[in-house]
Amino acid sequence: MDKQLRTPPPYPIASVDHALRAATILQMEGETTVARIAERLGVARSTAHRILAMLVYRDFAVQDENRAYRAGPVLELAAHSRSLVSRLRAVAMPHLHRVAALLDETTNLTVRTGDTARFIASVECGQALRVGSREGMVFPADRTTAGLLLLADLPDGELDELYDPKRYRDRPGELPDLPRLRTELRRLRRNGFAVNQGRSERGLTAVGVPVRDRDGTAVAGLSVSMPGARYDPRHLRSLVAVLNTAARALEGDLAGEG
Repeated sequence: MDKQLRTPPPYPIASVDHALRAATILQMEGETTVARIAERLGVARSTAHRILAMLVYRDFAVQDENRAYRAGPVLELAAHSRSLVSRLRAVAMPHLHRVAALLDETTNLTVRTGDTARFIASVECGQALRVGSREGMVFPADRTTAGLLLLADLPDGELDELYDPKRYRDRPGELPDLPRLRTELRRLRRNGFAVNQGRSERGLTAVGVPVRDRDGTAVAGLSVSMPGARYDPRHLRSLVAVLNTAARALEGDLAGEG
């Protein structure tokens, strides 16, 4: 059946349309400038600047040291494969619900995009004091449980390139101590799990394990988050066991879908 002809909505919102078009340009065409966006959209430079500033605020864009703009973590999910992300989320949801019910703690699924980690699914627990849903949030990969697990899967060369100081000229405070990070990642590879105590958010503790594809490559991290006051290190082994069981079941479902 032929697709119906698209027509503008009866009450178009120009600012929304401009933002969506700018995001599409960033995603499809790569690096751009305020002047180029203004020309493409037919708006003043001041308007283009405000549009790009909002896209940066919402992680749809980032600005580099040369003041040029490029696709941010949200749009870069396309490089991670939209089909993989949507498949991961759909297949993972039953497992997240099961873990959340069993442990009564908020459960998350996270992927890595460059040096950031993005939560693509989250199921809250039923406790009054709990960690809220993190779905859609983006954090530095080296500060999250799942992000660390996914970084641990990278060869040394890729890790060097990812944390090249040149990429952090305009944000030197965000560059991690690479030798220290390497030591930590080696330990994570040996252990097969990660524990994050207040690293991404104060008062929060998270425990996670990797989710791998058929080739053994870590494609996501499965984790539980809880208020730090409720975390008991004596229960770590049982937490990891539950997460690993769920991760293996999720991997089996992913492999079954092809």
